[in-house]
Amino acid sequence: MATKTYLAIDIGASSGRVLGGIFDGERLRLEELHRFDNGPTHAAGGMYWDLLLLWKNVQEGLKAAQAKYGDDIVSMGVDTWGVDFAFLGDDGELLGNPRHYRDPRTKGIFTDAFEIASREQIFTETGLQFLEFNSLYQLYAMRRNDSSILEAAEDFLMMPDIFHWLLTGEKGNEVTNATTTQLYNPVTKDWSKKLIEKFGLPNVFHEILPTGTNLGKLRSEVIAATGIRSAEVILPGTHDTASAVAAVPATQSTGKSPNWCYISSGTWSLMGVETTHPVINAKCAEYNFTNEGGIGGTTRLLKNIGGLWLVQECRRIWKEAGREFSWSELVRMSEAATPLASLIDPDHASFSAPANMPQAIRDFCTRTGQQAPQSEGEVIRCALESLAMRYRMVHGWLQELTGGQIDTIHIVGGGAQNTLLSQFAADSCKCRVIAGPTEATAVGNLMTQAVSLGDIGNLWESREVVRNSFSVTEYQPRNTTAWDEAFGRFMNLINKV
Repeated sequence: MATKTYLAIDIGASSGRVLGGIFDGERLRLEELHRFDNGPTHAAGGMYWDLLLLWKNVQEGLKAAQAKYGDDIVSMGVDTWGVDFAFLGDDGELLGNPRHYRDPRTKGIFTDAFEIASREQIFTETGLQFLEFNSLYQLYAMRRNDSSILEAAEDFLMMPDIFHWLLTGEKGNEVTNATTTQLYNPVTKDWSKKLIEKFGLPNVFHEILPTGTNLGKLRSEVIAATGIRSAEVILPGTHDTASAVAAVPATQSTGKSPNWCYISSGTWSLMGVETTHPVINAKCAEYNFTNEGGIGGTTRLLKNIGGLWLVQECRRIWKEAGREFSWSELVRMSEAATPLASLIDPDHASFSAPANMPQAIRDFCTRTGQQAPQSEGEVIRCALESLAMRYRMVHGWLQELTGGQIDTIHIVGGGAQNTLLSQFAADSCKCRVIAGPTEATAVGNLMTQAVSLGDIGNLWESREVVRNSFSVTEYQPRNTTAWDEAFGRFMNLINKV
């Protein structure tokens, strides 16, 4: 086939970028065109995303793409994080900036929410893990507070849906992101009318669109602003984790249960397996796992883990204090620290949004009777080893829920570059770890566009392209006895706090 160029607009919680994917029929090559910062904006007691600044950067990236590739661009698609959303009014006007998922309005909301529908009822209906920032609770907080925006809302659009609307004028809710709301029923594959009615939410939800849907051409004003004329806009797995999992360079399992799992590693660590159907039972509810939509009609049975947010926030605090460290410097310093000296629960509430992450880590260790890490290297080693311990817990639960043995962990995303964390994961879980590709979200986005256009046959063929195109690093477990002993300590402190 002739070489084709697709564009991935990949926006994460801390940064975004526009990338070109050049595909020759066998291999995919990435080129970064524009990168920009993202993060919360604090205003009037709330936390918001600066949507219009993000949109300005998206257009800058598209202009750079047009300058480089011209009419070779055949398609583009947007992926972002999950759960967050905005509204349009009945005149098509954007109703304010979307709130950040860490906004305080949902703090402690479960108490009131479970009076409307029990935890068991919600899980049976949605199969989703319970997180206070899920869209359901954000919407309920708005209704509880008599939100004027909710009153005026006509259209509910999740973050990637907003960008696809800005690009094309088309409104819809792509399935992989819709499944993060805790308002989607994975059995009926539609919005949960029961929960929408119980929580008194307005009729603002759109038809759920399958991954790969072609939305058509760009708006005339976007064509004028960017110069891109002929490209189609195609829905990738708009939830970034769905796109990242699509880029896992695994081979198809031959048994009934998957023999591999993934960790999409970044601000969060999303750890799970790809299944053919949702797993909704008492054990899944007890372990607080989630069933989210995947590419090709698959289900992502996974759990959210605190992730490299711990390290990102430590780095930010030290930078503000005049001590700026590169990621590689932090890894080198933590390598020199004493192994397995102190541990934390990465998912403890005290690490959600502390004012000072290094101090929060030290305070946790002190409260649990451990020696508090002092140096930067000790703090980072504590965070990384604790993440690996949490991976071990989830790895065991995944095997229990699927009834099979998982002997390989694929780490994809930016966190795959953290060699120390990858080795710790192998040591802790006592299995092989394959790290890469690092740009998995963009790769999965691009490959889904290629499948939609008929340039690749299906998900597994696209994974073969990924294996042919990107190098990976393999890690084998070592010194597992020390990790076994430390895991016992980890479980004791988890049960203590």
